Amino acid sequence: MNKSNIRVISNPVVLQNLCTMRNKDTDSQGVRIATRKITRCLLYEAAKNLPLVDQKVATPLAVFTAKTVDPDINVIISPILRAGLIFTDEAIDILPQACIRHIGMYRDEKTLKPIWYYNKVPMEAENPEKFYVYITDPMLATGNSLLEAIKLYAGKGIPVENIKCICIIAAPEGIENIQRHFSDIEIITAAIDERLNEKGYIVPGMGDAGDRIFNT
Repeated sequence: MNKSNIRVISNPVVLQNLCTMRNKDTDSQGVRIATRKITRCLLYEAAKNLPLVDQKVATPLAVFTAKTVDPDINVIISPILRAGLIFTDEAIDILPQACIRHIGMYRDEKTLKPIWYYNKVPMEAENPEKFYVYITDPMLATGNSLLEAIKLYAGKGIPVENIKCICIIAAPEGIENIQRHFSDIEIITAAIDERLNEKGYIVPGMGDAGDRIFNT
């Protein structure tokens, strides 16, 4: 595992809410609230790669030059359905200029391979170097779904350094799977857990993130 491209965000707010998420006695509302608080912290960290430009600003007292996000870039938040949807509201609040591009995959429980059912990603990316992509999925388990999503954007010519993967809990096996194919991809997470079990679930993890978030 190449740890230089993994950012583990473990401030006290994240750790407190991660504890709440993991607890099997936390109800769906509690899991959703804790998840949103963590995702906000992770998104702020991920957005540090956005390019800045100077802009003249008039305050009530003076005119000065401030820094702001370059308005000429394309920001994409790409949640992997369904659990990745929990990132969407927070992402729009933080980056209102972002475009939300949903990716629909579910995992075959026997092969643990992703099966596509929805793709809302544009077919072409004009000036791909101006695209900044944040792929979101609460759990990085086998990494197969996330890997397919990365391939989708990298295949359009978007530089790998402009693509960030945001996960709340990651397994070492999933990280290694991603890094075998994209060694330079950056993964932002709140925790790296021990392992995957024989069914492909993260241990200790939090169970099925989608079920717990959406009470299904």
